[in-house]
Amino acid sequence: MGSAGYDLVVVANRLPVDVTIGPEGDVSWDRSPGGLVTAMEPVMVEANGAWVGWSGAPDVELEPFDTDGMRLVPVPLSEAEVADYYEGFSNDSLWPLYHDVIEPPTFHRQWWEVYRKVNQRFAEAAAAQVAPGGTVWVHDYQLQLVPRMLRELRPDVRIGFFNHIPFPPLELFAQLPWRTAVVEGLLGADLIGFQRAGDAQNFVRVVRRLTDLTTRGQMITVPAEGDRPERHVRAMPFPISIDSKKFDELARTPEVQARAKEIRAELGDPDIVLLGVDRLDYTKGIRHRIKAFGELLEDGRLSVPETVLVQVASPSRENVGAYQQLREHVELLVGRINGDLGELGRPAVHYLHHSYPMEEMAALYLAADVMLVTALRDGMNLVAKEYVAARSDDRGALVLSEFTGAADELTSSILVNPHDIAGLKNAMVYAANIDPREARKRMRRLRRKVLENDVAAWSHSFLSALAAVPAPQAAEEAPPAQQIQETHV
Repeated sequence: MGSAGYDLVVVANRLPVDVTIGPEGDVSWDRSPGGLVTAMEPVMVEANGAWVGWSGAPDVELEPFDTDGMRLVPVPLSEAEVADYYEGFSNDSLWPLYHDVIEPPTFHRQWWEVYRKVNQRFAEAAAAQVAPGGTVWVHDYQLQLVPRMLRELRPDVRIGFFNHIPFPPLELFAQLPWRTAVVEGLLGADLIGFQRAGDAQNFVRVVRRLTDLTTRGQMITVPAEGDRPERHVRAMPFPISIDSKKFDELARTPEVQARAKEIRAELGDPDIVLLGVDRLDYTKGIRHRIKAFGELLEDGRLSVPETVLVQVASPSRENVGAYQQLREHVELLVGRINGDLGELGRPAVHYLHHSYPMEEMAALYLAADVMLVTALRDGMNLVAKEYVAARSDDRGALVLSEFTGAADELTSSILVNPHDIAGLKNAMVYAANIDPREARKRMRRLRRKVLENDVAAWSHSFLSALAAVPAPQAAEEAPPAQQIQETHV
């Protein structure tokens, strides 16, 4: 990099690779599959970019290194910090609070202190990498204090922040004991992106109520302070997407198509395959979906073995109590339905508690007549978009919760309120028996939307909006990146 630094620095909780440390202490890296990586890689390579994040391994200090045309800068976290900053404050305080308090959040002052300390470490790492007048894009709820901390270190750079999860209404956000510090942290950015217009509006309302700043529409004015001029912060929706062309192409390959047929045969060639694919999380509405399916079988509106439900639940946050409890609940529910309503060798629900590669997912999507996305609250929900991208045959039906960000765009799906079990059951029966012509019409509309608004368009629209922000006036006096590195090491 030389002393000039990088023009674009992405800051996220995790690096786009997984680190493995061998018995001899040798380090190896695997590319981690994630939407954000896919979106950012081409942008980073083109823009001379660096990515700042944690390696995923606690208590490991690693030097920055290059891979796939990107500079990766690992931020070290101790095991205690992972417990307090990540599992504690991020996933047991913020996550439930931002997801409508489906589970009650826990607030601990110790967690908050560590969250602040870790955010400062990320801010310093980013400050040391970014070129004078460069751009820093900070991602997600684990790093909400970074924008302001970074602005104090580097007033010369443009700062963007994107919140991948919902942003809660004032009435919920106000419960957070450190609410003002979080709002001030976010307001360090020039542009704050959200998944939905409603999330951006929630944030502006929070600013109006908890600070004395002036807001006008999506614009928030931060007054001049000391030698810092007045500036404007914009809060706007930028709905994230997937690499839809890649998914579409994958689902068209003969291997995936053959595997889809094989999956249906392995399920006993039922007439109707219903599919749920989720991280095992209480926000995803998995219990509501399985309960509704069980009742439909009891009511005789659907029957086994003609109909099966496949539920893929990838393991998640297994150290957090609420997640262990959810897993037990789901497994009990599945066991009960299969015990009461399944037949020998023909269970009603096929429950799979592990993750699958993209090829297998594409085959599952193709094998499913009905995709069930019944999240109780979800920032976006990319599974809904993957299902649509995989269906180049224009078949299949998407039952989609109106509490997902995806519901704003995928309006041709069958929209449901997953709390309304009777309504959910009706939607499932409707989707299972949908007229093929109607299914095609809906799917074509959905595909147009998903193929046009892909993840590259998302990152491009965010970075363009950020580039349109007037350059910081302090750029001339910015210390070179090298100097910052020395003072903060």
